[in-house]
Amino acid sequence: MIPWIIMALVAVPLVVVGFVPTRRRTIAGEHPPGEDEQARALTEQEFAEADAYDAKWREEDKKRYNQERFP
Repeated sequence: MIPWIIMALVAVPLVVVGFVPTRRRTIAGEHPPGEDEQARALTEQEFAEADAYDAKWREEDKKRYNQERFP
């Protein structure tokens, strides 16, 4: 029982410490420091369009999957 507690007290902080810098790099990559409001709005619009296309594609793929005939 005690090894599990020790493992939890060591592993959880290590995972958190590893996750935070990764998240910061992702955010920094999406929005560079010199980016103005117009460029930021364009980036957000592109992400929204990509999400909408992804949702549309998933619906079409679901319809195709339901129409397939399995032997």
